[in-house]
This record gives sequence, C-alpha cells and structure tokens, in this order.
Amino acid sequence: MPHTHCVTTSDASRPGRAALRDLLRRRGFRQLALGRALSFFGNSMAPVVLAFAVLDLGGSAVDVGLVVGARSISNVALLLFGGLLADRLPRALVLQGAALSAALVQGGVGLAVLADRAPMGVLLVLSVVQGAVAAVSIPASAALLPLTVPPGELRPANALSRMGVNTGMIAGTSLGGLLAAVAGPGWGMVLNGAAFLGAALAYRLAGRELARHDAGPGPAPVGEPVRPWQELREGWTEFVSRTWVWVVVLQFFVVNAVAAGGIQVLGPTVADATFGRTVWGFVLAAQMAGALVGGLLVARSRSRHALRIGVAVVALDALPLLALAQSADVALLLAAMFVNGIAIEQFSVAWDLSLQENVPQEKLARVYSYDALGSTLALPVGEMAAGPLAERFGVRPTLLCGVVLVALVTVGALGSSQVRGLTTGGAVPDQGAREGVEV
Repeated sequence: MPHTHCVTTSDASRPGRAALRDLLRRRGFRQLALGRALSFFGNSMAPVVLAFAVLDLGGSAVDVGLVVGARSISNVALLLFGGLLADRLPRALVLQGAALSAALVQGGVGLAVLADRAPMGVLLVLSVVQGAVAAVSIPASAALLPLTVPPGELRPANALSRMGVNTGMIAGTSLGGLLAAVAGPGWGMVLNGAAFLGAALAYRLAGRELARHDAGPGPAPVGEPVRPWQELREGWTEFVSRTWVWVVVLQFFVVNAVAAGGIQVLGPTVADATFGRTVWGFVLAAQMAGALVGGLLVARSRSRHALRIGVAVVALDALPLLALAQSADVALLLAAMFVNGIAIEQFSVAWDLSLQENVPQEKLARVYSYDALGSTLALPVGEMAAGPLAERFGVRPTLLCGVVLVALVTVGALGSSQVRGLTTGGAVPDQGAREGVEV
C-alpha cells in the first residue's frame, strides 16, 4: 500500500452544497471540468451521428458494427501509449493536442458528409481517429483531476466533474438523434468539431493555471533516457499488485462489450425499425440524466465501502438490455436507462476515488491506461459480433444473453474479499496531494 498523506485543507465532511461551491472557486478544476464536459459532448454525439451516417449510406447493422468497432480497435491499440505520455508530459498539454486533433478531423469529415463526399471509407477513418484521440485523453484527464483539488475534496470533485461530463453527454446524445433526424448527421459532426475546439481552449487555460501554481508532473528531466517498456512494466506492476483492481477490470471487460453491442449497435437498428431516431436520442439522454442525478447523490455520500456498492449496482446495466428487447415499450426503455444512469455514476465515482487514493500520482495515468485497456479490450468484439449474432439468432435472444452475462460477472466480482472490503475516505498517495488552485 503506498504511503499516504493526511487531509490538510477543506473538511471532507461538510455538506455537499458547501463542498461543491468551494470546488467551483478553483480555477484549474473549473477549466478541466469544462474541457471534459465539452469533450464528452462531442464523444457522446459522435457514435449516434456516425451510426446514422452509415445507415444513410445504405449500410446494415453489420456495417454499423464495423465502423463503430474500428474506433474501439484504435482506442485499444493506443491506450497504453496514452498513459505513458500522460505520465511523462504535462497532462494538460496532452489533452490540448488530443482535443485539437479531434476538432480538425470531426469538422472536416462533417463538411465532407454535408457535401456528399464521405463514403464508408471516410467514416471508417473518422472512427479510427476518434479512438486514437480518446486513447490519449482518457488517462490524462483522469490522472490530472487529483492535482486540481486538495485530497479531502476528491470525492465531490470526481462527482462534480462527472456531473459536467454527464451534462455534456445528455446534450450530445439528444442533439445527435435530433440532428440526424432533422438536419442530417453531417451537422452533428461539424458541431462535434466546434465542441472539441472549445475543449482544447479550456485545457490550455487549465494547464496555465496549474503551471502557475507548480501543480502536476512536468516533462521528464533533460537528459533522462526514455525507457518506455520499463515504464509500462512499472505501471503493470502497480495494476496487478491490487486484486480489487484487476477483478473489477475483468468484470467490465464483459459488461462494456455487452453494453456496446446492445446499445451502440443494436440500439440504432431497433430504433430505425420501431420508434425512430429522435426518440432514440432521448432514450440515450435519459441514461445521462440518470447519471446527473446519481452525481448529486454520490457527491453527498460518505460511504466507506463505495467500491462494494458501486460494483454491486453494475448489475443494473442489464436493465436497458431487458427493456430494449421489448422494443415497442418506449416508457419502459426510458425508465430503465434513467435508473441505469444513476447506478453508473455510483460505480464511476467510487472507482475513480479508489484509484486516486491508492495509486501513486506519478504512476496513476499508466494504471488508468491499463484499466481502460482491460475494460475496453472486448469492445470491438462486442460491437462487431452484435450484428451477426442478431441476424443469426434474433435481436431479442442476443440482448437477453447479454443480460445473463452482466449478472454472472457482477456476482463474480463481488466474490472478491478485496472488492467487498476496500474502504475510501481522505487518504491519498503522497505525490498526489495538492492544495488546489483558488481564483
């Protein structure tokens, strides 16, 4: 277990509203949260408009799976590289470059779609670039957050940051379905580009604020040799040395693959055949709205066994799959997605807090990259297999099979005594402690 550092600033036991107000006074945190919200706005809209762009070209569920799966393959291939970069370079700089690249590609492809000059191959390229950008930015943004707030404010900071993320996702998913139905997916891609451009600016401002207060690791010292394989091995050692980490990652190896195949691939296909694209956008937004409510709840939570609770409620990932199997019942689907959103937030904040309090800051991005790699490695399989399985066995049996898998892996994760027994609350690795940045 790493050496810990006691809370030295704000009292973590204060009521949720007071803690959230104090967080919003920290300029570095505000800019990082804004950048993440804008990035997720674009990322949440992207798969919606991309799927409908493929369908507009005459593609099938299999084609949607191939295009969406290409993003996941790119993401998986570069995740470890992204974590390595984020532990060697200023993380805000890494985020700026990723967001700016996404802005240029999304805007350019969007204009090509509007001009009817974007064949399936161009959409595949866009999907690959989206995956690469996410691979670089995911570990950097997650590992940067603890440097913007004092240790005692980590729980509300994670909750508030994710509330901003979920607000962006609500807007992105709902606008994605609406724009695809009313104006066409090309306009959604152009809007994505603008959002990523705003995110790049926010990350730049956050980086300036952190640099001004000397917060966060900078580039490796001049003359220090680069040993990527050794540094990746160090991250791997940190990852496997904690049973609760790799057990939960194995759980999400299955859960994320099932959800991606059921929601991202079969969802648009079911929507096109039944209740329509606009309603599908609001169905996805219902999940994000639930996550927003879940963020408010978890920001006020003082549970010492946050991880145990978070892992248990992952079982509710099965609800949207069950409801989607009853494709004509939109009310049931909306309710299931909302409840699932609340559950997702309980897990996500518990997971981030557990990692941030138990992994040294100088290795945190690499551990996050192994986490993201393990959790997303099966995504291409799930996305690309969903279409053929649905065509062979039917949509409903495929979705119900996913329900069984989610339930089984959740029970398996709760079988770990470390998962059930891990506690959180105020202690963080020594090098992760910062006083935060005031206005």
